[in-house]
Amino acid sequence: MTDSYVCIDLETTGLNPKRDKIIEIGAVRVERGRITDEWETFVNPGQQLSERIVELTGIHDRELTGAKPIGELLPELFAFLGDDVLLGHCILFDYSFLKKAAVNEKLTFERQGIDTLKIARKYLKDLESRSLGALCGHYKISHNAHRALGDARATTALYRKLSEEFYEKEEAAKEKSLFRPKPLIYQAKRDTPLTIAQKEQLYKLLDRHKLIVDYEVGSLTRSEASRKIDELLQAYGR
Repeated sequence: MTDSYVCIDLETTGLNPKRDKIIEIGAVRVERGRITDEWETFVNPGQQLSERIVELTGIHDRELTGAKPIGELLPELFAFLGDDVLLGHCILFDYSFLKKAAVNEKLTFERQGIDTLKIARKYLKDLESRSLGALCGHYKISHNAHRALGDARATTALYRKLSEEFYEKEEAAKEKSLFRPKPLIYQAKRDTPLTIAQKEQLYKLLDRHKLIVDYEVGSLTRSEASRKIDELLQAYGR
């Protein structure tokens, strides 16, 4: 059984790594079954948070304004992760956001991972839900929900419980064990910055219609800028 790994969890502005942004990262290093280190940080997404995300996470814009953008944080995070196996509850979700951010910074990020959600789906089919919160309730694990480090700590404890209960059964089945690391696969395409023409058009539209927006124009990608321009034209015209 893999007993040395880094459990990672992200809070994001949404579910789509191509469009949404990371706002918080929490990571827990485990060596030989014992927690040896932790790492957490807020991430400036370059846009205001929706009410839904504020309600869900308890994170507010004022906590993110002084934080670094993800591009500046990746070297420090990757140094903490090292080459270790990643653990997560639906680990591909967290990996996809980090892979996308890495590709945008022209960095390589290839990892193996273990997914507690896949283990729970296989062995705890009778539970109404296999969400992290539901599983923590099932195993009576303390859980600070929807905060990155709290979720990472809870997932670490959950993995321990699942291992105690199902590891031997999984190994005895002589299948590809869900407790063994598998390569994490996500194809990410690098974003390109908005063009000078897009930036000028956006500023003109915002000024003409006296609009205040919840994002930083200069931080938009070309595709994001194109979408914003289309939205403004449809709503206000030229």
